[in-house]
Amino acid sequence: MQKYVCKVCGYEYDPAEGDANTKIKPGTPFEKVPEDWICPLCGASREEFEPCE
Repeated sequence: MQKYVCKVCGYEYDPAEGDANTKIKPGTPFEKVPEDWICPLCGASREEFEPCE
């Protein structure tokens, strides 16, 4: 699964890990993350993320 990185702070969303702070379960691809989800480090919107290379 594709990892995504926050363009603002560099936080990396790893689908294998999910985001326990917002109850996004491990195995959740970025495309399935809710539209209102924000970066857990800097609060940037989901639109500020791009695929990792």
